[in-house]
Amino acid sequence: MLDRGVMLPGAFQAARALATTRVLEPADLADALEILHRDPVANAFVATRVEAVGLDPWRLGGEMWGWYDGDGVLDALCYAGANLVLVNAGTAAVTAFAERARRQGRRCSSIVGPAEATASFWALMERSWGPAREVRGHQPLLATSVPSPEIAPDPLVRRVRRDEVDAMMPACVAMFTEEVGVSPLAGDGGLLYQARVAELVTTGRSFARFGEDGQVVFKAEIGAVTAGACQIQGVWVAPEHRGRGLSETGMAAVLDVALREVAPVVSLYVNDFNLRARAAYRRVGFREVGAFMSVLF
Repeated sequence: MLDRGVMLPGAFQAARALATTRVLEPADLADALEILHRDPVANAFVATRVEAVGLDPWRLGGEMWGWYDGDGVLDALCYAGANLVLVNAGTAAVTAFAERARRQGRRCSSIVGPAEATASFWALMERSWGPAREVRGHQPLLATSVPSPEIAPDPLVRRVRRDEVDAMMPACVAMFTEEVGVSPLAGDGGLLYQARVAELVTTGRSFARFGEDGQVVFKAEIGAVTAGACQIQGVWVAPEHRGRGLSETGMAAVLDVALREVAPVVSLYVNDFNLRARAAYRRVGFREVGAFMSVLF
């Protein structure tokens, strides 16, 4: 608004967009879950957090923004925490979330989510939030409910024990650094990251094959879990053991446990340029069901 009382067209549009969004509260939980459950595979990450702790920002680790359509019905979400994730966001919702995000300023270390919505969001935000350290524009989203009979599970892959957290850390750090491009030990010395590794081990969602020297040969975690789907993450094979098919047999082992004990559908997403990993996942039984996009800062 100008001092003379005249609102510029852009400012009017921004105000209108902001009027369609608000921070959700615990009373909105049922409506938020209804949206998240529309696509259990694509929304597994956000749904896991919301199902576990609800919508209280302090417990959720960030705000959950809601977008309301012209009839006042909640129809899209945006999780704004360490990661910013769009859920069921069409063009109008993306625009509204972008206006809110621009005014708030960047607090996230990455933007990740369905490729089309994330690309539209980043196109609106790049000028104010950029440059990004890296943009991964197409990451195939894979899922399966039936493991392939062609790959036998590695019998040496098992759940990691609680007393093996320290043994897991070097492999987890190596995987994260290789995948993301920065070390998880930066900033707080790795305290938060070690706590996350310990949490996955304690809850029985960390799997590994250990060599005779006690070093991790293969590892993977089930990072997100809901009643409808779970998501595998952090797949890694020690460099000196690569090219031996351990990623396939290891993934088959984790997939077997996940389908029997965790959820009816198992998913993951992978960089499109990682052709070897994509081929391995395909042989294990995964099929492409969508695409994600990641913007890393």
